[in-house]
Amino acid sequence: MSERNAVEQQYEEQLRGPSGSSGATSYVLHRAKPHLPPWCGVAATGLAGVFGHARWANSAAAGVGLTLASVALTGVTWWAGKAGSQQRRLHSAITVAAATSWCTAACLAGPATGPLPDLYLMGGPAVALSWNVRVVMRRNPDAAGHGSDSGLLEKVGLARAQIGAAKVEPNRVTAPVTLEAGRQTNNDVTKSLPLIASALDLPATAIRYTPNPASARRGELVIVPEDMLAEVIEWEGPSRLGGSIAEPLVIGRYDDGSPLRLWLPGDPEAGRNSTHLLIAGVSGSGKGDTALNVLTEILSRQDVVVWMSDPKAFQDFAPLRPGLDWAVEGGTGTEVMVEAVKAAIPARTRWLGAHSYRQWVREAAETQTSRDHTCRPDGQPCGCPGMPFLVAWMEEGANTLRALGDDAFTGIAQEARSAGIALVVSLQRPSYDQMSTSTRASLPSVIALGCDPRDEGFSLPEAVLDAGAHPGAWGNRRPGYCYLVSPGVPDDRYPSPGRTWHFSSRAISAMEVLASWAQRNGASAGPVTAQAAAGVAGQLYTGRAAPGTPAAAPATAEEDDMDHGLLVDPEDADLDPEAELPECEPGDDAPLFGRETGRKPSPEEARRLFAKALEEFETEGRMVVGPKDFTDWCDAHGYSRPWVSERLKEAALEGRLEPTSKTGRWRIVPALADA
Repeated sequence: MSERNAVEQQYEEQLRGPSGSSGATSYVLHRAKPHLPPWCGVAATGLAGVFGHARWANSAAAGVGLTLASVALTGVTWWAGKAGSQQRRLHSAITVAAATSWCTAACLAGPATGPLPDLYLMGGPAVALSWNVRVVMRRNPDAAGHGSDSGLLEKVGLARAQIGAAKVEPNRVTAPVTLEAGRQTNNDVTKSLPLIASALDLPATAIRYTPNPASARRGELVIVPEDMLAEVIEWEGPSRLGGSIAEPLVIGRYDDGSPLRLWLPGDPEAGRNSTHLLIAGVSGSGKGDTALNVLTEILSRQDVVVWMSDPKAFQDFAPLRPGLDWAVEGGTGTEVMVEAVKAAIPARTRWLGAHSYRQWVREAAETQTSRDHTCRPDGQPCGCPGMPFLVAWMEEGANTLRALGDDAFTGIAQEARSAGIALVVSLQRPSYDQMSTSTRASLPSVIALGCDPRDEGFSLPEAVLDAGAHPGAWGNRRPGYCYLVSPGVPDDRYPSPGRTWHFSSRAISAMEVLASWAQRNGASAGPVTAQAAAGVAGQLYTGRAAPGTPAAAPATAEEDDMDHGLLVDPEDADLDPEAELPECEPGDDAPLFGRETGRKPSPEEARRLFAKALEEFETEGRMVVGPKDFTDWCDAHGYSRPWVSERLKEAALEGRLEPTSKTGRWRIVPALADA
């Protein structure tokens, strides 16, 4: 654009000229000025022939000198033109060769000898006019811009590619690119993006290329000359307080200043699917601020509830905790929450299907007063309470995956979207040794922050990386810089970097106010979701605290959930605490030093004692148990561990226990769940 403006300005200056005269004669002279140099060259060539003939007529030595000078001048012209285009180089060399050849012949034989005057009168104007044509074409702004762009592409190995008319926006230039048919593909452009950035003296993340899905040789080149993300902007509050979760969540800005938007529920009218979200980035990349941006936007909406697990004891989210519907700090509580989400999926999909919803929409959160969404057979409005959107947030997901297995979220990720549930998983490195491939494939949305260059493929799709995305260039040096890939976001925005708002200590009071607002105005889980959660978690699920009531104190961490080093005897270090206990062997009931012999109670007493043990666990809120949880109980009551292992199997057959996704762990079915 700057070169084009310079050409136009130079042309206008040539037209105005230094003269201040007016009238038709002055106008014609000023218009003719740019075209005079070639004609002056023709006249100078003719005069050179006349004066040269007067001095060197019939001189053999002059003929040799003039011939050598003609060849040398033509060669110098060809050599000097290598920096320009091939067309201009050839045109200049032919012009010099023709002029010097005619001048040499005129000097030796005479300008009026034989065909020399006819060649001069016909060839001279033709050569001059050819240069006039070049001047006219050079003044064409479109031609000038095209030539500049072609030169750029030629430098990076994309000669013969063409750039169309560019679309100029604030801090963003988008230009269509057409490659040479049969010789170049869109892959050639993606491989040349670093070279284009080098030619323009811009960072690699400022150049992106979006291929046209309908063509292998067409696409759009996007250039963002100024990085508008360098300035840190602090969070100033939610974008739509009191709005719907169906509206976009504004969590930051792109590098051209436009808002960074994210949608969680789907929209059948817009053709957008519901989604799950992965937040990934190395330590120090701004993952905490990004999570706060997403969570504050969610809590500011009035038709959504959040269940959150944070093994870091809500270090970053403490001011927002009162606004959460359910919050646990890892360990057994997280196991129970995962099982509760699994139980809520069929209950919610059953409700949506009964009310003629193919997916969750904002009308599903309202009282059902429409004939189109009724569960009554007669078609009359049913008046059922609405069912809000549910966000299941697993902070520090790597911790939970280590405890429950790499496929702990697979079932939820594959089935929850149709139930109006969004799964949010936050972790540093979403590699396949931490998260199963099935789970990763079921998380269609990702906020990819800075990472190790070798881990880029774990966070972003290959097509987005090919288009110019490069989160490995940031690492932890630019907190908050990210790429957003999600339904509802235009495809050409995927490789565009953004940056989330920053949360400083000054934001704590505003977050506390937001949590208080959510307590008073936010949605409750609703009878469908609450009953499903209570049926799994029992007393562990209480729902959001009432306004003015502090959030429930975190449960004391269990000893087996804490990491205090080696707490077993060396000879027992290799034992698996989750493995089933072996069958009784002779000698198991032999008396120990200072203790009485272990005994086998009667079947009736066994059922009573074990039922009492399960009731104790349920009262304490420990709804997921395994063999290791009964170690202290066995010691306290004097029973052998093989006996307990048998009772666990019997309780599972009787329906008092349900297996979980982790082998050797059982979920207690609340005693009053059926009621």
